[in-house]
Amino acid sequence: MASIHDVAALAGVSIKTVSRVVNKAPNVSEQLRERVAAAIQQLDYRPNQSARRLAGGRSFMIAFLYNNPVASYISGIQAGAVNRCRELGYHLVVELIPLAGDERFDILEGLAAALRPDGVFLAPPLSDDPAVLEWLAEKKLPCARIAGPNGAQSLNIVTPEWEAGRMVADHLLGLGHRRIGVITPPPAHEAATHRVDGFREGLAAAGLAEEAELFVEGGFDYPSGIAAGETLLGLAEPPTAIFATNDDMALGVLQLARQRGLRVPQDLSVVGFDDTPASLTAWPPLTTVRQPLAQMGAAVIDALINRPAKAPQFDFELVPRESSAPPPA
Repeated sequence: MASIHDVAALAGVSIKTVSRVVNKAPNVSEQLRERVAAAIQQLDYRPNQSARRLAGGRSFMIAFLYNNPVASYISGIQAGAVNRCRELGYHLVVELIPLAGDERFDILEGLAAALRPDGVFLAPPLSDDPAVLEWLAEKKLPCARIAGPNGAQSLNIVTPEWEAGRMVADHLLGLGHRRIGVITPPPAHEAATHRVDGFREGLAAAGLAEEAELFVEGGFDYPSGIAAGETLLGLAEPPTAIFATNDDMALGVLQLARQRGLRVPQDLSVVGFDDTPASLTAWPPLTTVRQPLAQMGAAVIDALINRPAKAPQFDFELVPRESSAPPPA
C-alpha cells in the first residue's frame, strides 16, 4: 500500500502538506491541493485513520444527537450531514437521546468517553434543552444546533420559522379564509412555536382579532392531529381552514375530515409544515412548507468543522397543493 511518504515524493511536496490536504486544512493553495490530490488518486492512497487522529489530536467523528417524532425530518437533515462529513473526511455517529431523565447524561458520558467527538450536532427539540446544552458546555464539547435558543453557549443555525408561519397565514387569508384553526407545537419545540408567532402576525396585519379557542396544542404526531382537529371542528363556529404546525398532525386532520364527511378542500382547507413524503402521497396532496433539510444538515457540519465567518441563511418555501382552496360560499 502507498504511504504518505510516497504521495509527498510523487507530488513534490512535504509530508506536512500532504497531511494538510488530506485533513482539509485551510491555507493550502489550490495548485498544491490539486497536485497532492492527483498523486493520491494515482497511488490509490488511503490515509491511516489512527495516524490522522494521533497527528491532529482529533477523532474525525461528529455526534448527531436527536429525539424527534418526525422521522422524515431527522432523516433529511442526517442525509445532508452524512454527505458533508464524507466530503470533509469525517464520520457521523447518530444517537437517540431521551428528552428527560438522568439516563440521557449516562448516554452522553459513554459517547464522549468512547468516541471523543470533535463536535456535537443537535436537532430540535434537543437543541432547545438547557440541561443538555449546559452539559456540553461543561465538557467543552464544540456544539452546533439547528433552531435552538440564541442565548446558549454554542453556535445556533437560525431557521426562518416566523417567516414561514407568516407565509401560511398570507396564503390562507389570500384565499379568503377568516376563521382559521391552528394546531400548535409541543412547548419543548421552541423553534416551532415561532411558526405560530408568524401566523399571529399575519392575522393582525389583516385586521383579524386573535381567538384563543382557535389555537389548540398538538403533540407533533398523527393522533394529536386528530384530537386537536376534533376540538377545532367541534366548536360552535368551526374554522374553514386548519394550519397544523407539522405534516403528521395535518394528516390526522385529513383523516378526521373524512370520518366526518367533510370534503377537503371544498368544506375545509388544511395546511401542514415540513413537506414530508406523506404530504405528497396523501389525498388530497397536502399544502405545506418545505425546509431545505439536507442543506441545513450540511451547514451544521460546516459550522462545526470549518467555522465560517457568517451563519448560513435558509429559505423555507410554501408548497401549494390540493388541500387548500377558498372557503365555502
